[in-house]
Amino acid sequence: MCNKSDQSNGNKESIIKGSATILVDETLTPIMEDQVAVFESKYDAKIKIVSKSEAELVVSLFKEKSGIAILTRNLTINENKIFQQKKITPKITKFATDAIAFISNKSNKDTLIELKLVIDYMQGKQNPKIKGLVFDNPNSSTVRFMNELAGINAFPKEGVYSFKTNQEVIKFVAENDGMIGVVGVNWLSQPMPIMQEYVEKVSILSVKSASSSKFYSPSQNNIAEGKYPLARDLYIINAQGYSGLGMGFASFIAGDIGQRIILKSGLLPVRVPGRRINIRNEINNEKK
Repeated sequence: MCNKSDQSNGNKESIIKGSATILVDETLTPIMEDQVAVFESKYDAKIKIVSKSEAELVVSLFKEKSGIAILTRNLTINENKIFQQKKITPKITKFATDAIAFISNKSNKDTLIELKLVIDYMQGKQNPKIKGLVFDNPNSSTVRFMNELAGINAFPKEGVYSFKTNQEVIKFVAENDGMIGVVGVNWLSQPMPIMQEYVEKVSILSVKSASSSKFYSPSQNNIAEGKYPLARDLYIINAQGYSGLGMGFASFIAGDIGQRIILKSGLLPVRVPGRRINIRNEINNEKK
């Protein structure tokens, strides 16, 4: 089954040709738009991106006949069992590592924050240093990630708020002093043109974990060295069940060009692309 392309309904899809829909975790939309744009420019393919919160994305993935999804985590045991019942073995490719970032209004001169302080606040312990925490979506991967760290199932009744998208969080923090936003770092390292003015009005906070004596920003280097405490791996889940665009797109992202796009975006690629340096013993001076 996996060695055949989908010829049903006249669909002539292959790994580099045809059309497909990819479900994307909303926190990763900017980087995936770049990947798709380059992929489409190189091949006779058309990929539609559908951005959703993590919870909505997983539900849609199970409903799709042949789904492709970009997640900030691997599938759980129970999720894999659902695919087994459908007699589908998803092809899972880890392609990068990104991070969750804390942001504050530029007027806030303190750009350092302890992770424990945020966790305590999420557990309902108020602190004068935090006026409020703002998340993108109650069903998002950032909320799930932070809830797991805090050991809670739901936000406290006061002090923690949520919108629908990362754009709304960034805009709100840019316009409101004292609030701390929780967003995917990709929205800050590679902002969309319409978000540029708001990103310039916020500061990315450096974070200190309980096991560290120093504060670290979500830079590529700090993520690579395991110093930044809010890093997370990114995966493409290909549940097409045949050799279609899902396989081709996954290979592209994990390949040299896709990894260079990841590197340029500010995220950490799984494999850092190499550089070829030509060394010459002599330099010929051109005649004027």
